[in-house]
Amino acid sequence: MKRRSFLSMSAAAGASLWWPRVAGAQDAPRVSNALLASGRGYDNLLILIELKGGNDGLNTVIPFADPTYYALRKNIGIQREQAIQLDERTALHPALQPLLPLWHSRQLAIVQGVSYAQPNLSHFRSIEIWDTASRADQYLRDGWLTRAFAMRPVPAGFAADGVVIGSAEMGPLANGARAIALVNPAQFVSAARLATSVSLQQRNPALAHILDVENDIVKAADRLCPTPGQPQLQTAFPGGAFGSSIRTAMQVLAASDTRQHRPSSGQGVAVIRLTLNSFDTHQNQPGQQAALLKQFAQGLAALQSALTELGRWDNTLVMTYAEFGRRPRENQSNGTDHGTVAPHFVTGGRVRGGLYGVPPVLTRLDGNGNLPVGVDFRRLYATVLGPWWGLDASAILQQRFEPLPLLRV
Repeated sequence: MKRRSFLSMSAAAGASLWWPRVAGAQDAPRVSNALLASGRGYDNLLILIELKGGNDGLNTVIPFADPTYYALRKNIGIQREQAIQLDERTALHPALQPLLPLWHSRQLAIVQGVSYAQPNLSHFRSIEIWDTASRADQYLRDGWLTRAFAMRPVPAGFAADGVVIGSAEMGPLANGARAIALVNPAQFVSAARLATSVSLQQRNPALAHILDVENDIVKAADRLCPTPGQPQLQTAFPGGAFGSSIRTAMQVLAASDTRQHRPSSGQGVAVIRLTLNSFDTHQNQPGQQAALLKQFAQGLAALQSALTELGRWDNTLVMTYAEFGRRPRENQSNGTDHGTVAPHFVTGGRVRGGLYGVPPVLTRLDGNGNLPVGVDFRRLYATVLGPWWGLDASAILQQRFEPLPLLRV
């Protein structure tokens, strides 16, 4: 497959303490001085999955033992007999059945109550806050991953800082990270030169600089494009756009891994960002969300299978994020409107599974009918930056956030 039939690319130009509800969980591990000194932490891969539109948390991780849940959701609440029970008060949406092997092997963590102080309920502004790791009243230009890579660049042997699949938006890699966007992984649309020149013309650089940057991206594409002799993965990937994105991500990872000849040369990329769209369920939510959660769960199961095939499961951390959650009370259109907190999933071979964070207390809604913030989302980022990569999370996030105790040593 030729590189220009494979990639549609664009340059990326631009807390209160709590304890998990899981037996055996301990304090978050300390950042390794050796990792800080060597920068080898980027051999640990991060896969971000954006649940775009704002997933409804209460019908995803269900407080089935709370009668207030069914009082607030007379039409769209998930019935107790249908839900997948995790403990005496918490269950999963039935469409998340494919996640049970990860849960039972204690490699799936669920962090409840995630948001930030004074949450904004605009899609555009709130995802900007998540992408830049800013406060609600703060406007930052660079993505939080861009700042991380500026502080400590990935090793020279890596093909790129990151790859964004299924979206043209660079998100946490915006404004400076050396990242590639695969806008249409199903068709592998070729638009490298156009996307690069348009992105750079907006910053009005010299022609020589345009050509230099494009050359760098094409070189990265060469290193990430599957080759004819590359071993084929045996994993059965789900259909649909999200399944196609996951297949592409694993092809990219397999291609970059097979081109590495020295242990110090890295693993191709430090970050892969995937997007699952259409969670903005203002109406007719039950069927829509069930289909989306099924895609998500099947995709996550395929990710684990493929990463295990590649020998990368133990050094991969998969984490979801979204701009916000949904309101606890259903609306008149059998849907839910923009809300505040939501649960997020973290999985990987070194994840300490279980329920973390703050479970919903539906009798304590605020004046707008929303749940209060339980866990600042930047604690998830601090876990990636500190324990996972060995970086100075406080400097990157411009404030100290306690990492979550989600990782095994």
